[in-house]
Amino acid sequence: MAKKKNNIKNKIGRKFVYADSTFEVRVLVFMMLIIILFIILFIKLFDVTVLNNKKYKESLDVLSNNVIEGDSTPRGRILDRNYNVIVDNKAVNVIFYKKSKNVTTNKEIKLAYEVSSMLSLPYEKVTDDMLREFYYLNNKDKLRKRITKSEWKKKEERKISNNDIEDLEKKRITAAEVNSMTDSDRHAAYLYYLMNKGYTYSEKTIKSGDSLTDSEFAYIAENTQKLDGFGTKTDWERTYPYGDTFRTILGNVSTSSQGIPSNLKDYYLSQGYSLNDRVGLSYLEKEYESYLKGTKGKYELLNSYELKEIKSGKRGNDIVLTIDINLQRELENILSEEVRRAKSEANTNYYDHSSVIIQDPNTGEILAMSSKKIVGDKIVDNTESIITNAITPGSVVKGASMLVGYNTGAIKIGEKIVDECIKVAGAPQKCSFRTLGLIDDITALAKSSNVYQFKTAIRVNGQEYHYGMKLNFNQKAFDTYRNMYHQFGLGVKTGIDLDGESSGVTAKDTKAGNLLDYVMGQYEAYTPIELSQYVTTIANGGDRLQPHLLKEVRESSETKELGKVIYKKDKNVLNKIDTKPEYMARVKEGFYAVMHSNGGYGVGYVNPNLDAAGKTGTSQSFKDTNGDGKNDTETITSSFVGYLPTNNPKISIVVTSPDSSYPNSSNSFTSLVTLHITKAVTSKYAEMFPLS
Repeated sequence: MAKKKNNIKNKIGRKFVYADSTFEVRVLVFMMLIIILFIILFIKLFDVTVLNNKKYKESLDVLSNNVIEGDSTPRGRILDRNYNVIVDNKAVNVIFYKKSKNVTTNKEIKLAYEVSSMLSLPYEKVTDDMLREFYYLNNKDKLRKRITKSEWKKKEERKISNNDIEDLEKKRITAAEVNSMTDSDRHAAYLYYLMNKGYTYSEKTIKSGDSLTDSEFAYIAENTQKLDGFGTKTDWERTYPYGDTFRTILGNVSTSSQGIPSNLKDYYLSQGYSLNDRVGLSYLEKEYESYLKGTKGKYELLNSYELKEIKSGKRGNDIVLTIDINLQRELENILSEEVRRAKSEANTNYYDHSSVIIQDPNTGEILAMSSKKIVGDKIVDNTESIITNAITPGSVVKGASMLVGYNTGAIKIGEKIVDECIKVAGAPQKCSFRTLGLIDDITALAKSSNVYQFKTAIRVNGQEYHYGMKLNFNQKAFDTYRNMYHQFGLGVKTGIDLDGESSGVTAKDTKAGNLLDYVMGQYEAYTPIELSQYVTTIANGGDRLQPHLLKEVRESSETKELGKVIYKKDKNVLNKIDTKPEYMARVKEGFYAVMHSNGGYGVGYVNPNLDAAGKTGTSQSFKDTNGDGKNDTETITSSFVGYLPTNNPKISIVVTSPDSSYPNSSNSFTSLVTLHITKAVTSKYAEMFPLS
């Protein structure tokens, strides 16, 4: 029994030993945690009081004071390469409306009646939907009685919603009821629409600019306490000293009432914008928003009526473009005149526009670009099509095709091939425009031989031509040509600093016979800007340059003077053409022969004394002329690519005229609109900027 008691005592003793040990470990862990927490707290305090004291103090000031931002400040100016201001700002008076959070619909309707009686607005713009909405708001009880019992039952059964009920009420407003609305009703309906469009509590511009009279401005300014939500201010708007010249590509800016478009809301809010901030909506205004936007002032709200400026607002930075605005204006005038003249010619039923790009082949800078389209009897701007609309280029791409022949060993420099109509199995006979006989590579480019390219492509395909042969499909041959075209920017985006660029149209059907169409520019389609990148690459000897419209950015100044340069756009070589220098030189020699040799297809496009080199192109194209969605009417597209002077190019030029003619059995006339435009533009350039 004594032994048993001793065992129990020993066990209890061991438990106390174990308990003491566990307790000591727990205390140690707890002490370590406290020490770590104190270290973290010390580091954080050191950060707040020493390392980042200024940042946290500013944050505290913002939290402890009622800090508000001022109105949108003017954007930066846009200038051309010679520092001519082509987009500026001017101060304008504005009447605005900003909905109060406690305002009722009835109060807004009353305001609409009162204010519309004092403002001259384009009330003729009021629509049937606006009138029905306004009538509905004024006659809800009357219209509610037009809902049937069965419709109310559906509402109770949740088969239709309150919105559905409202829609039914509005639909049951009769035409007679709408027509019975007085001028006062119609005016109030239109103003009510302006007061409520867009974001609910954002500021809506009701009237501004030159149309706003001093008396209208004074009326609102003197009655802001009575006219809850209405106010006046001085704002700014864009002005264009050169009118519509290059207007489309300069882009547009949203108004104060429009603010940030809903599809861009999340992006701009994440960048610190407010919903009613004015932003670039298109092209250069949108592309360079980060430079052009102004910095809003910040104010501390001391009391209900007094503000203290914390940080002054600042106009946005100025951007300088590569465009020469005077050259651009001359180009647009020439295009407008020639497009109108061409449309009066025979066989131009389906023709409606031509495009031109003038580029510096040494830097990638675009000096001028425009497209003009005739709609009815009016000439409208179509410049955006230069980066979006692809055309079948025709023979202008034969420079790239020739390089494939040299690179693969399919042809040698100076090699002669017989230009004759060829026939491969399963396809109709294919010829050049006229049979040329035994010709070398230079003559093949000068006189645009299709057959020289056909026979070269057959060799690249791993075969030798003979009459009636079966042309084997060889994917590698397609890939070889396409790779070379892509190196020139044909079939890939150029990287121009404009949103919405297309990469052209890449054909998917790579059966053997299509290879022959591919090598003469009749298989895939490219945009004019891609063609410009292509010829620029040839002009400078093989560097594919990114085309660009931005030259530099200048810091905004307090005056109209230019600020310091804060960014300069350097030329960007995207890639170098994979070929030997002697092959590129041979293509350039061929392009010179196009313009100067006896029978060269480019003779007459440019005055000979300007020493140009280039390549013409005529392609079979198709157009949807009956609106069925199918391009089923055959047309002829003409194009030209070139540069001048030949040995030290100052500019490259591309001219395209889609659907400029069409095959007509009763009249064989073919428009020379591309020739006329090319000659007029290059002559005008030489007049403005003498080459010697």
